[in-house]
Amino acid sequence: MSSTGTTGRTDLGDLLREDALHCVYQPFVDVDSGTVPAFEALLRPPADSGWRSPVELLDAARAAGRLADLERVSLRASLTDAARLSHGRPVTLFVNLEPTTLTRRRDVVLEAIASRAAHVQVVVEITERALAEDLAGVLAGAEELRAAGCAVALDDVGALPESLAFIPLLRPEVVKLDLKLLRTVKDPATVSVAGAVRAYAEQAGAEVVAEGIETPDDLIRAQVLGATLGQGWLWGRGERAFTPSEFQPERFAARPIGAALAATPYELIGAGRRIRYAPKHLLVPVSKTLELMALEASVPPVVLAAFEDVRFFRPSTSRRFTELAERLPFVAALGVGMPPSPVPGVRGGALSPGDPLAEEWTVVVLGAHTSAALMARDLGDTGVDGDRQFAFVVTYDRGLVTAAAHSLVGRLTSG
Repeated sequence: MSSTGTTGRTDLGDLLREDALHCVYQPFVDVDSGTVPAFEALLRPPADSGWRSPVELLDAARAAGRLADLERVSLRASLTDAARLSHGRPVTLFVNLEPTTLTRRRDVVLEAIASRAAHVQVVVEITERALAEDLAGVLAGAEELRAAGCAVALDDVGALPESLAFIPLLRPEVVKLDLKLLRTVKDPATVSVAGAVRAYAEQAGAEVVAEGIETPDDLIRAQVLGATLGQGWLWGRGERAFTPSEFQPERFAARPIGAALAATPYELIGAGRRIRYAPKHLLVPVSKTLELMALEASVPPVVLAAFEDVRFFRPSTSRRFTELAERLPFVAALGVGMPPSPVPGVRGGALSPGDPLAEEWTVVVLGAHTSAALMARDLGDTGVDGDRQFAFVVTYDRGLVTAAAHSLVGRLTSG
């Protein structure tokens, strides 16, 4: 039997034990054709429980250490509904997931997904705030989801413009624009965010969702922002049923990042690119120029660098990277013996001496409108440091730069 506490609300534990929570389903609508290719599951407490909103439930579960339990119940409810309410017809379902569940209790998510019906395609939606907190953990979690057949949607994009730099790293199959963008469509900052998302979507083949569409005018605004899909009260507030839909699985197919996470940047160069050779003292200005490019970018990018060994992360480098960390959304430095935080704000990654990356020098700048990298391999010279020879490539190819970034992030310890 459910109990009611001093707050007048049904006890959280009782809600979880009795499976009293349920979901309603809001359609995604193609902004051009009007077809419905997918639905989003929205968690709801019982009407008579005293809980006012899903956010209140999430906050309480987080405070009680029961967040993973709440996510398990929510996932189970929505996936069971999807199998039943679709009456056997194929359906695409978006489910929401708190970032910490993805990074710390991935087992909960993977177990639920494994139990889904064969005709239910799943897209897992996470918020962009997760990326700066645990970039490596989110990226690893996203790859496991993709391996299980689930695409990834990134929510609230544009809430913080600097977080646009993370989009090419996570490479979400779906980008959901922050709600406020639809109300500020004439603001230059909004136009800049929308342009960055549109550029990514065109390059990656991603879907772009505008939320909060309530009127036909909102629909036009969504199209101006570059949205391919819309959600909002214009089409429904969420029902305990699936409206007629058109299954379009190719729009939400999982696209794993794959081997780039394990390779080194230099190994990714591939045939057809001219390898040059130069001493270190001539490549240092190239590295500094890339750092300056990052500082001067209109939309701040991330900077990721590998220095072979911590002894090459010299005081002058420390000063430059401290400034980068003060002004950019994410900065990382890797090398043998590198501490977790070599300077304030910089994420450190310690390499094993046997890691091939320990023989490479890499600087990657990647953002919404910026992509550049120095990818060099130590040729094994001894003697004066500045005279050491490197084989190198400098590239602005977004695909190669992105792969190099994945290589470095894949070696950062999550947490």
